[in-house]
This record gives sequence, C-alpha cells and structure tokens, in this order.
Amino acid sequence: MALTELKDALGLLRSIPVLWVPGLVTGVLAAVLWLIFIIQGSFFAMRLILIFSFIAVFFLAGSYVVIRNGKGGIRDLFLGGIQYFFRVLLPMLVIIFCTIILVTLVMITLSFGGVPANPEFLGVFTICIIIPVAFLTIFFDTAAVFEDLRIFDSIRRSIELVTAQLTRVLKFYVISAAVFFVITFALMIVWEAALFDKLEPLTRFNETQIATFTPDQLIGMIGTNGMVITAVCLFFGFLLLLPILSTYKACFFRTFPKSSVSIEQQPSGEYDSKGRWYKY
Repeated sequence: MALTELKDALGLLRSIPVLWVPGLVTGVLAAVLWLIFIIQGSFFAMRLILIFSFIAVFFLAGSYVVIRNGKGGIRDLFLGGIQYFFRVLLPMLVIIFCTIILVTLVMITLSFGGVPANPEFLGVFTICIIIPVAFLTIFFDTAAVFEDLRIFDSIRRSIELVTAQLTRVLKFYVISAAVFFVITFALMIVWEAALFDKLEPLTRFNETQIATFTPDQLIGMIGTNGMVITAVCLFFGFLLLLPILSTYKACFFRTFPKSSVSIEQQPSGEYDSKGRWYKY
C-alpha cells in the first residue's frame, strides 16, 4: 500500500514540475550555507540557518497546496506559501518549544536526583525525546494544509493518525528511510569517487589516527575543490530528497480518512446568562 503512494508521488513530480522548486531552492541554500560555514565559520552560518529554514517552510507549504489542488505553477506555489506559511510554521515552533521544555524539565529532575548532566548523556537523552515526538507529529504540516487545521488541531490530528494507523505509518517510515538511504548512499559514492585522490591517505591510517581524526582535518585534506564538490553534492541531495519525500508524505496523507475538524469549525462566540448565543 505504501509503495503505491510512492509511485503516485513520483507521478506528480513528473506531471507537475513546479514541485521540484522547493528542492531546488533548499539545495542552493544548503550549498551556500556550507560554503559560508567553511569560509566565515559557524558564527554567520548559525544565524543564516534560521532564515533559510523559514524559506524552506515557505516553499514546502506552497508545494503542499499545489499537491492538494492537483495542479499549479510557480504563481500557485508562491500564493500557497503565503497563505499557509504560518499554518505550517507555528505548529513546528510549538513542537520544537515543547520538546525543549520537556528535555529541560527532565534534566532538571534528574539533576536533583544526582544524575550528572554530561554532554554525552544529554545528547543521547535529547535524541530519545526527539525521535518519538517527531514520529508522532510527522503529519502536522500536511494536516494543516490539506485539512486546513489550526496549530494544535494539526498536531493532534497527526498524533491521532499515527496511533490509529501505526502499521501503515511504520511502512511509510521504512520506505522513506530506504529512499533517503539510496539517494544519500549514491551521492556519497559520487563524492568519494570525485575526491578519491585526496581521501586515499585515509586508507593507510591506523586505529589511533582514525580515532583522533577531526572534521577540520578532513576539510583541510579535501581542499578547495573538495569543498565545492561537497556543496554540489549537498545541492543534489536536497534537490532530490525534499521533493520526493515531501510529495510522498502528502500522497500518503491523502489516503487517510478525512477529519471533520476543518469541515465543522465551531463558530466563535459565547452564551449569555439566559442561554442565548452571540456570535463574534
């Protein structure tokens, strides 16, 4: 069943070329961010990550609108991004904020119990929190666009779908992971082949040298050409992965039963002391 949605996604990518635009944009941004990180250091790169993330969310929301409509061009992509930018961004910020609060509270509780908060433990514990949260809230963005749900409704909708359709969702994750692995592995092979001469000395390293080898040493080893090749590989990685996986998720979400929340929105207002309804 989950493979059918992947075929549908690939069909949409062939019939609606504008769906590749988010991957094109994020690929350029990722390559630029990498080069800025290498040239200017992490100070500027870390600040640009936030801006680039907002841009990625904008184009992702627009692509969901195009998929929902079944057609569209670059104008529809931009209009959809404008319309649903905050519908996608705000639930994402809520999820991130709640995750940070949860990790902080648990770490404080553990510190009171005498558990040391060393960096290794903190990293492992944070990952153990992020994985289930991400697993349950994976469909918040598609719920916000396809069913026109608000912040907490979209998050709740995703959690309900994942828990109710656990087997199907697990298949979705397995296929998504397989697609990610195949594309990433292929790009790694290309990267290693292009930099074989520069990376060849690594094959002669002993265990001690490998254990003490740092990313800075790797950057120095591959040189300027290697940095450019890495940027190109990053570009193609995002160009392929984001459109394929996001379109696949959208096609998969469309197979779920429709929610009644977006259709039967409760009008805003209140009852007075005599039981009369006043609509705002």
